[in-house]
Amino acid sequence: MSVVTRFAPSPTGYLHIGGARTALYCWLHAQKHKGEFVLRIEDTDRERSTDDAVQAILDGMDWLGLNHTQGPFYQTQRFDRYKEVTEQLIESGNAYPCFCSKERLDSLRETQMENKQKPRYDGKCRNLSSDEIDLSKPHVIRFKNPESGSVKWIDAVKGEIEFSNTELDDLIIARTDGSPTYNFTVVVDDWDMKITQVVRGDDHVNNTPRQINIFKALGVEHPEYAHVPMILGDDGKKLSKRRNSVSVMDYRDQGYLPEAVLNYLVRLGWSHGDQEIFSLDEMISLFDIHDINRAASAFNTEKLNWLNQHYIKTLPVERVIEALNWQIEHQGLSTQNGPALNELVPLFAERVHTLKELAQSIIYFYNDFEEFDAAAAKKHLRPVAKEALQLAYEKLTSLSEWTASNIQSVIDQTAEELNVGMGKVGMPLRVAVTGAGQSPNLDVTILHIGKERSLKRIEKALAFIEQREQAG
Repeated sequence: MSVVTRFAPSPTGYLHIGGARTALYCWLHAQKHKGEFVLRIEDTDRERSTDDAVQAILDGMDWLGLNHTQGPFYQTQRFDRYKEVTEQLIESGNAYPCFCSKERLDSLRETQMENKQKPRYDGKCRNLSSDEIDLSKPHVIRFKNPESGSVKWIDAVKGEIEFSNTELDDLIIARTDGSPTYNFTVVVDDWDMKITQVVRGDDHVNNTPRQINIFKALGVEHPEYAHVPMILGDDGKKLSKRRNSVSVMDYRDQGYLPEAVLNYLVRLGWSHGDQEIFSLDEMISLFDIHDINRAASAFNTEKLNWLNQHYIKTLPVERVIEALNWQIEHQGLSTQNGPALNELVPLFAERVHTLKELAQSIIYFYNDFEEFDAAAAKKHLRPVAKEALQLAYEKLTSLSEWTASNIQSVIDQTAEELNVGMGKVGMPLRVAVTGAGQSPNLDVTILHIGKERSLKRIEKALAFIEQREQAG
């Protein structure tokens, strides 16, 4: 049997980071077995589903590179099929119309809860005679769940799981307006799409016995299930939209590479020895859904930052620049008048953890700053630095060849002639040309800022020192 997995998000919001991990696991399983990966949009909740949310899911999947081989399929386009299977279940005696009012069901629920019983439908309409059935009256369709026995399956992650049928009630499979419900549409879709493995969050464990019973009523085999534990945030609590950045596209916006996010996600619940860094090919060859951890995984931003920096340092520069350009564009930075990005990326790879940091760090190579960093200027642009800056300025002005080695020679000669330490020359010069107190090696920094721009900034620094002198 060929492997077919599916990722089936509801378009009621963005692509959640937990959902992205599920999608990755499904995609890897399909890739490893040269199978199919289905993308299915479960949009039957028409009040909450939006086109923007659908696009956010598609954008997130595209950014991560988790390309589907079938779909996207939309449940709202399959209502005729759901109706057909509903009628099939009614004809076979596995479903029935229920005429109970909302008021009766609410009252039943309240009574059961008062008696400390599990709220469940009591089967009032389960065995109505044909004379008692009037389909012109408002009604829903319920699945006739077995009243005895149990549902048992071997979960690929959790092992053997068993539910007694007495814990399950006759769930609604079609609402009063005829629209199908989640547990029913999932079964029909998984059946029609020949899904072999269902990988999903363990919050779905309680849905699984209901779905298996519907599969049995239809006389077809159910898929293998793998219920993945939840992801906890840095604070040890369940990831929350209110407290955590959990949208996949948030990570793009914050400057993470998709390669780093995928590598991080695959390890967030699965491992292969002590290996931390995986290429995509390694993920595909080594991943097995049966090796997914049973325990919840804790999100660690520090580790994600470490991985992201690793990829900034090791990916081809062209690939980093491709992703960096998005940050540059969204920060309104133009790189037309300045050094080539492939000259700067290696200089900053050890100094930043995200592409957003990188984009912010290189601004002074392209744009002149209005003011010096207050703390850096107070410490390093003092009257005592004036002589060193003036001498360095004169020597830089006279350079016929603007090279890193010549610039370093200027710094060395200035310190030597003034008989001061390198810091007495380098730090004022760094603040002068960058506006702040940190940068890569000063010689290459000045080299890439360029001669004209560097000299103008030193002039600005000297004027700043003179103002300080006059102010006393």
